[in-house]
Amino acid sequence: MQQDYDLIIVGGGLAGNCLALKLANSPLKIAIIEANTKEQLQSAPSGDRALALAAGTVQMLEALNAWQGISHAATAIKHIHISDRGHFGKTRLSAEKEQVDALGYVITARELETHISQLVDQAGIDVISPARVVGLMSGDNQIHVSLKRDNENLNLSAKLLVGADGGYSSVRQLLDIAQQSVDYGQTAIVTTVNLTVPHNNTAFERFTSSGPLALLPLNKNQSAVVWTRTTEDAEALMLGNEADFLAELQNCFGFKLGAFSLAAPRRAFPLSLIRAEKMLADRAVIIGNAVHQLHPVAGQGFNLGLRDVVSLADNLITQTELNADIGDKAFLNAYAKSRNSDHDKTIGFTDTVVKVFSNEWLALALFRNIGLTLLDHIPSVKHLLTRHAMGLADMSPVSLKNVDE
Repeated sequence: MQQDYDLIIVGGGLAGNCLALKLANSPLKIAIIEANTKEQLQSAPSGDRALALAAGTVQMLEALNAWQGISHAATAIKHIHISDRGHFGKTRLSAEKEQVDALGYVITARELETHISQLVDQAGIDVISPARVVGLMSGDNQIHVSLKRDNENLNLSAKLLVGADGGYSSVRQLLDIAQQSVDYGQTAIVTTVNLTVPHNNTAFERFTSSGPLALLPLNKNQSAVVWTRTTEDAEALMLGNEADFLAELQNCFGFKLGAFSLAAPRRAFPLSLIRAEKMLADRAVIIGNAVHQLHPVAGQGFNLGLRDVVSLADNLITQTELNADIGDKAFLNAYAKSRNSDHDKTIGFTDTVVKVFSNEWLALALFRNIGLTLLDHIPSVKHLLTRHAMGLADMSPVSLKNVDE
């Protein structure tokens, strides 16, 4: 039976567009379905957030030919300074000591999303937007997708459907995939501040009893703020005036970067750990935030999602070269199994950091500060932590070669 497409991707954000871009030169006929218009995507508050791109993520973007045209808008992280407010422990990581140009890069989500979207348009991939998925039905050889576009009903079919439509994924819901959720009782406040002391390409991670505070370098005299507070504290800080907000932020961070002034609106995002109970259904797979939403403490959400994308794309290319069915159940099960270990480790690490460092129990505070101090003086352990921060801990030279091909 004739399909309209080989692959339908639901979600025209970073995950969905990167997957389409990775597959653009394959024989697969691809369509992207996006619920929002380009204008709505451009103006979304989530575009204000800063993305900390691990070095391994940048390598994957280079392999997509996506980094070369946007690198000028990114700021290199050459140093990472980790501290625990009110305690003695601290650790410093350095690109120079790791003999790399940068430990990672910082870029606003909007700049990266816009650039990737433009590359998808240039690749000639079909984008159906704005359109909502309202029904799914899978058969032996294809999956049927029912869409609503304005007042028009559309019906499409494909060998495989990929849900890359974010944390509130309609695909996940239509596939009846349950998810586990842990409410951290915290909210992330995101903004940008002007500095009176240059950051020297340093990313600061300062742990406090109410949650971590990250300042990420954006340009010479600005840093992106990702400030985690209890839900109640965050509500008060968002309702307060600009002067009170800055005074509290300055009190929390100190004056290492001089006096702050606001350079962008304040945005608030409630924080939970959300993980789908499975990645697959018949002729369908979900990726990125549709599968996992992480606390921003370690900046691993997009990095983990892009690894999903690259792994799935590589497997789809291999399956296509073998002239095999890309919706085959055994094939999709093998992909899901290959991603579980990375998901378990990254989610487990992030969740542990949140629980250990958002706690003022005296014994735990002493333990973590001794750990930070020892870490700062044991080169081999610091090297391993740095590799994890760079997203390279599990990448051998062979696997890096494969990513770049």
